[in-house]
Amino acid sequence: MDRLPNQDVTTGYNELQQAQVSIKSAQKMIGAATMSMDEEQLQSATEALSQAKQQLTAAQNQATGVDTEFLQQCEQLLSQCETQLTQAKK
Repeated sequence: MDRLPNQDVTTGYNELQQAQVSIKSAQKMIGAATMSMDEEQLQSATEALSQAKQQLTAAQNQATGVDTEFLQQCEQLLSQCETQLTQAKK
């Protein structure tokens, strides 16, 4: 479990779980943004995608070796999200 700096609060999430939550959030934001085609939502979705990529990178840096399949699935999901977002912006 992760501890927040200068606090006695424990988040209960490890890097893999944080990456997964971030990716799911980005997927939902991208879905909503591409349906509405609202510029602000598209920008927010782009930022969410960037954050999800950062979370995945952090998870990859903490990988134990048994996480390889999970990480590959995450990379594939992010790639699909990026493609969807790119197509919507055209």
